[in-house]
Amino acid sequence: MTFTSIQSMSLFRTIRSRIWPVITGCMLCISSYGQDPHFSQFFASPLTLNPAMTGLFDGDFRVAGNYRNQWPTINNAYKTGTASIDFSLLKQLLPENDRWSVGLLALNDRSANRILNNSHYSISTAYHKGLDENGYHQLTIGFQGTFTSKVLDVSEADFEDELTSLGFTGVTSEVFANPRVSINYVDLNTGILYSGTTNGDNNFYVGTSVYHVNRPNESFLGGSFILEPRVTFHGGGRIPLGEFRAVHGSVIHQRQGGANETVLGGAMSFNVNQDEYNPVDLYAGAWYRLRDALIPYVGIEFGSFRVGYTYDVTMSNLRTATERRGGSEISLIWVRRPVEECRRRLHCPKF
Repeated sequence: MTFTSIQSMSLFRTIRSRIWPVITGCMLCISSYGQDPHFSQFFASPLTLNPAMTGLFDGDFRVAGNYRNQWPTINNAYKTGTASIDFSLLKQLLPENDRWSVGLLALNDRSANRILNNSHYSISTAYHKGLDENGYHQLTIGFQGTFTSKVLDVSEADFEDELTSLGFTGVTSEVFANPRVSINYVDLNTGILYSGTTNGDNNFYVGTSVYHVNRPNESFLGGSFILEPRVTFHGGGRIPLGEFRAVHGSVIHQRQGGANETVLGGAMSFNVNQDEYNPVDLYAGAWYRLRDALIPYVGIEFGSFRVGYTYDVTMSNLRTATERRGGSEISLIWVRRPVEECRRRLHCPKF
């Protein structure tokens, strides 16, 4: 019994009267095994997107959190959450337009009704080099190290030979000497990013990152199951439309092993209180994951907080199994900013 078959069979614990949609979902789960957790709001999870995003924000330090519940109709298929903090160091010792930043990230991903539990703990660092005297243009390089712990517990799994006319009421013939196994490994990631502005009001950026540079072995059985590098290209920008409105856009393309993903879209922002220094901004827009899902987005930013919500509307053939319920996702970012009103603002990506 291989790990992939264990993971796929575990998804049979779902609505017993809908066997065929479950099988469809299981087959997709098999094809996605070995790939990283991902967020529709990739722009709101900076340390899982690119290590070079560490510290790239306007403030002293940033706290971010994300939660995603994917394919809820397939019995807790995937639930993913993150928490991170990043900040800059030695500001007084560096050139005015340079910054050195450090970040900490914790990520937990549970799949197949908690049968597979993945925990990742990362530390990242990035150096932001100013390319001009005004600080309008920056080039950043970042690195990240991750300790990963994976636990597979098949004691709660249901297998195909348990299926009877009454549902999963039979007894499996599968026997495991140890139904709970685990692996640990260290992972290395890196990235580079350019960001800039032409007038201090707009913003644009482009970057690339590579996760799993060292190609760790993920086999639970002592064999060889290599986690292939995930290569990401991403970019975006902000264009003001008058004094209190702006359009934001972003795109990401990722490749890992034989899989690839492209997401693109944008949102409008509206300064509803028309206050330049303490704005309350509302966001509305949508992203689209090619050949998969439409992703409407709403958000609000006030004071030091930004909250965003998306809901994946499945457009692919999987819509039957998922009942078009692709996944809901929420993000929260809090940035501590200096109290000085005359401080020089940094022009950093938001989407």
